[in-house]
Amino acid sequence: MPAEIVNLNKFRKAKERAEQERQAEENRAKFGRTKIERQRDEEDDGRRNKLLDGAKLQTSQPPSNDTGRESAADNDLDPGTVS
Repeated sequence: MPAEIVNLNKFRKAKERAEQERQAEENRAKFGRTKIERQRDEEDDGRRNKLLDGAKLQTSQPPSNDTGRESAADNDLDPGTVS
């Protein structure tokens, strides 16, 4: 009765695939959510964000001086002082 010849590379790769599949199944059970659960969470987030956006206070911003030039009042220097 001759011994069966086994390709060790195939055996090793099959073992790795089986381990990866086992890990994937474990992760699906641990972290997986159904499509309905994801949709419900997205709707809840949307309602929450709408509520927060509606509760924000509106503040008026003073108009900015975008001329690029600084005045003496802007840099807190005495107008007679040369820098």
